[in-house]
Amino acid sequence: MPGVDAAAFRFLLTPTGQRLLAEAMTDDGSDPLALSERLRRTCPGHRPEQVAAATTQAALRRAAAATFGEDARRMYFTHIGLEQATNPLVSTHRATRAGGGGVNLLDIGCGIGSDLAAFARAGFRVTGLDRDPATALVAAANLEALDLPGAARQGEAESSDWRTYDVVFADPSRRHGSIRLFDPKAFSPGWDFVQGLLSTGAADSNRRAVVKLAPGIDHALIPAHAEAEWVSLGGELKEAVLWSGPPVDGGEPAWRPGRVRRRATVLTAGGPTRSLTDRDGPTEPAAVGDVGGFVYEPDPAVIRAHLVAAVVADVQGWLLDPHIAYVSSDQDVHTGFARRFRVVDVLPYKEKPLRAALRTRNVGALTIKKRGVAVTPEDLRRRLGLRGDEQATLILTRTPRSAAALLVEPLE
Repeated sequence: MPGVDAAAFRFLLTPTGQRLLAEAMTDDGSDPLALSERLRRTCPGHRPEQVAAATTQAALRRAAAATFGEDARRMYFTHIGLEQATNPLVSTHRATRAGGGGVNLLDIGCGIGSDLAAFARAGFRVTGLDRDPATALVAAANLEALDLPGAARQGEAESSDWRTYDVVFADPSRRHGSIRLFDPKAFSPGWDFVQGLLSTGAADSNRRAVVKLAPGIDHALIPAHAEAEWVSLGGELKEAVLWSGPPVDGGEPAWRPGRVRRRATVLTAGGPTRSLTDRDGPTEPAAVGDVGGFVYEPDPAVIRAHLVAAVVADVQGWLLDPHIAYVSSDQDVHTGFARRFRVVDVLPYKEKPLRAALRTRNVGALTIKKRGVAVTPEDLRRRLGLRGDEQATLILTRTPRSAAALLVEPLE
């Protein structure tokens, strides 16, 4: 784990290390060098690497506060671990779907333990496993810091005793150093292990397998016996999760006929959890038509789950293009699965008349959304040279007639 001194981290867990870390936390972190000098002066006798560990943890805790809230003041982080950690709203949703009730869960590739903590809070008896011993040490420290039962240890997925657990959660590493990996065969553990894990969940009525993946996973790779769920938070696509095993959410087992194969889950901070599945939408392809009174932009989880047709049915609408995920309708429908816009005008997709129309409306600040057209919003905004006082939103897309610029008013 680059940048982490395991011995210095263990020191932070001692009473003396805790006092040093508490002192580092009193600083606002605006001048790291001054903080290090102050700690050496006010807390003498510590080695440079121990002081560095304290200042680093203090800085990471401050950075983590926006995501982890009050928990961040007690947790331990690494730079990579914080960067890759799941938002607690997402991990809580996943842990809730997985069940709980005191059954044994193994978290393979547990990282710093943020998902492990969510499973523990959901009532699982948790064990974390990570191939890096320092990472496993951080995960174990986080369970203790959050007053949660469980354990974390170093180990390889392929040689672990994962078949003895009721639920196995795997988050394969998709990085090699600083390089992001896109080929599933290069994941750690590899794709063969993931497939075996999901197959075991499908074949054993007493075991569930849950695999977290990047949301861009190729649909062709998803096993036929697994449910694929795409999750977004606040309109940002976060992850894909493959589920295999006994029923989740009181539904049918993944392998039964008529099962859910694809699911889009939309999360909002403080709002309800909404899910849309391939059993909710129409079986016929969506109609295509011209621009109506409203345009809907489906949530990215809906788009990745290939469930745009369900949004079309929900808003009693149609697609503007069969290959583009913009939906239009003459109905103003409050749907939790798409952003809504009222169409103010349909402008020509040519720069000169577009500039004239926007200047007539005294537009200065312009938000540009686009799909299916070859334009860079930043370049177009610069070329338009708008200097007005009003704000506006423009959607550039294809319609049955031609490419168009839709001047719209956001309704969310």
